[in-house]
Parts: sequence; C-alpha cells; structure tokens
Amino acid sequence: MSPSPLDLAGYVVAGLMTAVALWRMPAALWGDEQDRRRRALWGCYAGFAAALWTKTQYVRVTLNDSAVTDLAVLVKHYTATVAILAILSYIVAVYGRYPDAGEIPRHVRFARTVQRVAAKASVATLVLLTVLFFTVVDRSYPSDRFVSDHAGQWGATVYMTVFYVYLGAASAVCAFQWGLATADARGRHLRAGLGMMTFAMIIGVGYTVSRTLFLWISVADRPAESFALRFDEVTEAAQVVLFVFFAVGASIPAFGTGVRRARLWRAQAALHPLWRDLMTAFPEQPFAAPASLPRELLRVDTPADLRVDRWAADIADAVEQLRHYATPDLATAVRRQAPGDEAAVAARWLRATLSAKNAGATPGPLREGPPAPPSADQDDEIAWLVRVSAAYRGAAGATGPRKPKTARTPLERTE
Repeated sequence: MSPSPLDLAGYVVAGLMTAVALWRMPAALWGDEQDRRRRALWGCYAGFAAALWTKTQYVRVTLNDSAVTDLAVLVKHYTATVAILAILSYIVAVYGRYPDAGEIPRHVRFARTVQRVAAKASVATLVLLTVLFFTVVDRSYPSDRFVSDHAGQWGATVYMTVFYVYLGAASAVCAFQWGLATADARGRHLRAGLGMMTFAMIIGVGYTVSRTLFLWISVADRPAESFALRFDEVTEAAQVVLFVFFAVGASIPAFGTGVRRARLWRAQAALHPLWRDLMTAFPEQPFAAPASLPRELLRVDTPADLRVDRWAADIADAVEQLRHYATPDLATAVRRQAPGDEAAVAARWLRATLSAKNAGATPGPLREGPPAPPSADQDDEIAWLVRVSAAYRGAAGATGPRKPKTARTPLERTE
C-alpha cells in the first residue's frame, strides 16, 4: 500500500523532530551539570521524535502486526508520556526558581505545583495505560488507525481518555506558561519561538478535547466508518501542524543564536589580518600567540563574542603603542590621501606606523592617533574595526608589513 499524503507528512515531521533532538543532544549530554533546562528540553524532543516514528506507516504497521497486537499504540503512548514529563520538568526548571523572600509570582507558584504532581501523574498514567491496554482494549485484530478503528468501543475509549486527559492537561500547562513568557519576552527570536510553541500547545488542547469527545459520542452512537476515518485523518493532520510549530518554535531562539555566532565568525575573519599583524608586532600583548584563522575560529576555550571583544581591546592597545612611532604630520598627511574615508585614513595610519615599528624605528613621544570609532557602542566599534581591517588589507602590502629595502618616511610607505 502506497503511503498517503498524511503518512508522508508523518515521515517529514518525525524526521524534523529527530533532527532537532540530534541538534540539541550535545548541549544536553555534555553541558553544565546544573543546566536542567537543556536536558529536559532535549528529553522532550527525543521522546516526541520516538513517538512520531511509531506513527509513521512502516513502523506503525510493523509493530501492530507483531506478536503484541497494536503494540505501536502502547509504545507511542509510553514515549509521548516520557516526553510530556520532560517538558513539564523543563517548565519547572525555567519558571520554578525564585527567591524565597518576598511574594512569589503566580507563574512560579503554578510551576512548583506542576513539579509536585508531574512525576506522580506520569507514573500513574503509564501504569493505568498498561493495565487498560492488556485488559479492556479489543485487540482481536491489528488496527491501522487506532481511534477510527476502535470508535464505539468503550474499552479503547477509556484507554484513550486516560492518555488524552494527561496530554491535554500538559498542553494546557505549557500553553499557559509559554503564553505568559511570550508577553514578557524581550528578544525578537525568543518572542517568536515562544509564540509558535504556545500556538502549538493550543492546538494540542483542541486535539485532545475533540478526540475525547468523538470517542465518547461514538460509544453512544457509533459513527459511519467513513466519517470516523475522516475525523481521524483531520485531527492527525492538526497534530502534524502542532509538531511543526513546536519544532520550529523551539529552534528559532537557537537559530537566532546561531546567526549571531555566524556574524561573530565573520567579524573574526575580517579582523584577523589586522589583529595578527599588530599582535606579531607586540607579542607580549595577547594572551596567546596569534594562530592561523582556521585555528582561531575553531578555538573552544573562549566564546566567539568574548574573543572578538578581546581582539578589539588588543587592537586598541596596540594603536596606543603605535602612536609612539607616528611622525608629527602623519595624521594630517593620511587625511589628505583619503579625504572623507575615515576607515581608510585609520588603515593608512596603522600601516605607516606599523611599518616604522617593524623597520626598527625608535619610539618617540605620543603623536596624534588614527580616527576614533564613530560611536562608543560595542557593536558599532566592531563594525568600525571591520571597515578599518578591510581598508588595511586593501592597502599596498596587504600580506603584512614588511621591512623596506630603503629608508622612507612612514607616510611614503603607505603609498
């Protein structure tokens, strides 16, 4: 039997959730031992990924036709229950901490209540599902769509009601907490991610309520087989949308962090030639001798943002030292060479003074330095240094300052 569009979507969503779980796994397994949030969130991704794979056509049919009839349903609910417990633990880790002194906010009190009941509720749900599955659920033949195939059967209705009550309550808790967090979020990526996750949980509440009502109404008045199958497909499609919003929403804040990290790497790549030349001229200044760009980018001992800030400070310190190698009229002369382009002026000043220093010139009194960054803001300073470094690379001798064959003034060496 060829897979339906809904089955194909199931494979895509299961793969998406698996990719998110694998992406998050290193931080969860090898992060700080006290970082409960990452581990709990990763447990949620991993659990839901496993549950979604049991819903795919091949895995579902294989398990349902095994020695334990309809095994896919039980495995799916086991893994989903573990995932829900993980996500409730994540909520507690995020919102449950607050100083004991003073009035405790409502969302913190709510999170602590969740903490007290979540583990017990999960264990009780797993035990009850297991008992009901092997006692009251009619498993005389393998089913493909469990809800539609068992519509009108009280045993399957009781079994699914237990799971849906647990799932719906957890979805409502997540929607409530993430809705509050969305309103208070400051970062654009965080607000968008939390908003999508809140919307996903609202769909989850609607999903559980609608399917529970359908099952109990079916006990009183068994629906037509075509209607039951159609209802099952529509609600399953809603669940596919739910997990898409959940996976994407959970990834957006990390994606924003990744974008910032990529920008920092680009800034490092742009600053590296200038920073390397300056640190080679003043080897006592950096914490470690400058290495090649690939090695600098792959360093794991210092975060990229701190490394860029350190490079900016190193460059500023080197500029102060190079003022001892500037001639009295150097600042005025380089301004005449690049009128209106402050970054090019700074680059020419740096190349001239650095060449003088490397040529063995004797340091003198402090002279006028290059143009200063147009703003004191840290990001603006980095952007300014990137422009200066680009102009520095574009100047003559961009491979680095070299000792001249004949003695020339610092200004002449910039031409």
